[in-house]
Amino acid sequence: MGRVSIKNVSRIFTKKEGNGVTEALRDVSFDVEDGEFICILGPSGCGKTTLLRIIAGLETQTSGEITLNGVPITGPDPKRGMVFQQYSLFPWRTVIDNVTFGLEMQGISKAEARKHAEKYIDLVGLEQFKNSYPYELSGGMQQRAAIARALANEPEVLLMDEPFGALDAQTRNILQDELLKIWEQKHITCIFVTHSVDEAVVLSDRILVMTTRPGRIKEIVPVDLPRPRRRTSPEVNSLRDRVLKLLEEERFKR
Repeated sequence: MGRVSIKNVSRIFTKKEGNGVTEALRDVSFDVEDGEFICILGPSGCGKTTLLRIIAGLETQTSGEITLNGVPITGPDPKRGMVFQQYSLFPWRTVIDNVTFGLEMQGISKAEARKHAEKYIDLVGLEQFKNSYPYELSGGMQQRAAIARALANEPEVLLMDEPFGALDAQTRNILQDELLKIWEQKHITCIFVTHSVDEAVVLSDRILVMTTRPGRIKEIVPVDLPRPRRRTSPEVNSLRDRVLKLLEEERFKR
């Protein structure tokens, strides 16, 4: 089970100097169903990453509640795997040692952790590079390793913060396709933050479009298109135009 419920979540940051405050999120509410793929889009600075970090338990909301399967989220937990834009791999550990890290922290023996990790290394196509160090890998391969590390804990929810944002267009498209294959195979709930409308339309079941800061839900756009989606099809282009129009409206509010 991986059902996430966000109810009236707000986040206010207090500046270190002076009495100023920044309202990052205001009264955000939505539900994510078990096994659903959600993309979150919005203008820069609208609180997308802040919201994802609160769901991950890395930050705390000022008000409101977030639950996973009805249980309030109060901190980090292996049930919620996080993949960052910057790969966040330990440079002194090989691919397999990076993937086993979370398992070892849970008290699983090194031998069992390696056996378990190899399944996920194979899943992301890095079986020939399991003993390589991050500096020996391309950006796309490093991100595959980061995804394998998150999946190795067998989370109920996979949280992804612009994981392909630093990659070239071709590698990005390849990894989008690979991610969808993994998602369909593992039936995992996925919440994916992106700046790319194209990426959101190709990947998601629904697109959550956020307003300018303070971030609120402007509109939830269903993506009722069968997969795999042809990126240049009339249906995809029509949906892309609809989402772009929503974002353009927010640009003029600044």
